[in-house]
Amino acid sequence: MRPHLIVNPAAADGKTGRHFDAVLRALRNGVGEFDCSFTRRRGDGARLAYEAARGGAHLVVAVGGDGTASEVIDGLFTGGELVSDVTFGFIPRGTGGDLSRTLAWPADPVAATRILCQGDVRPIDVGRIEFVDVNGRPRIRHFANVAGLGVSGHVVRVIERGGKGLGGRTAFMLASARALLGWRDQPVRWRLDHGPWREDRVTSICVCNGRFFGGGMMVAPQACVDDGLFDVTVWQGLGLSDFMLKRGMLYDGTHVRLPNTRTFRARVLEAEPVGVPVLLDVDGEQPGMLPARFSLLPRALPALVAPLGA
Repeated sequence: MRPHLIVNPAAADGKTGRHFDAVLRALRNGVGEFDCSFTRRRGDGARLAYEAARGGAHLVVAVGGDGTASEVIDGLFTGGELVSDVTFGFIPRGTGGDLSRTLAWPADPVAATRILCQGDVRPIDVGRIEFVDVNGRPRIRHFANVAGLGVSGHVVRVIERGGKGLGGRTAFMLASARALLGWRDQPVRWRLDHGPWREDRVTSICVCNGRFFGGGMMVAPQACVDDGLFDVTVWQGLGLSDFMLKRGMLYDGTHVRLPNTRTFRARVLEAEPVGVPVLLDVDGEQPGMLPARFSLLPRALPALVAPLGA
């Protein structure tokens, strides 16, 4: 398949654009002919991916970070379903690297190009979130990795304002510390799979297709991208001292043993605010707020991954 690349030159604080020649060399040596489009502003990735797929591209490749990949996948599901017979590929060039950890995509462009040529096609689940933007208008986004609400939305807002010049893990750690400084859990009404509503004060609820977010935090150790279920992680009473003293547990996944952590599995999660605005985090971007409905599209996206045993 001749790839169509959707490139975010601003990813990794501009390093993707400055070092794109390495990607070009690897592609020319590995796959030969390819097409290429470049994003200029937020939202371009979705538009360009939709146009490429509608134009006949059978392999659309995101080149950038998790946000770029999320936009490209969202564009491939314009209208609510896969727009054409298209496969998703990824050359990770961002700072967070959470989706590439889940899908085992290497950051090295030569190795990533090898997967484009020799990888296996694996149908993966895709998340869909219906929510409202900051102006109260209804919106729909699709995501491949993790979406959530609560303090994670504030963390992303801090990062969007300050950038990731220190690298993904450090940037997310510092932003998490800033967001948790003086944080008070927010009241939320929520339910799983159309069950009974419950009302809790929560630090965050993370709706996980993949295992990692926040630059390597293993938010959902048991999550699998093709099992037809979200892994839902609910944190309550998580403060700055917990984050500083127990952050190692966030990165190795053992935080799920803590008394202020609960885990669930579900196909649908609905959540509403109770009195105060609650921000969203969708694959490392902050597009809006509650109310929101998270639902799963099982095995909806063919994605290239490393061959078994590679």
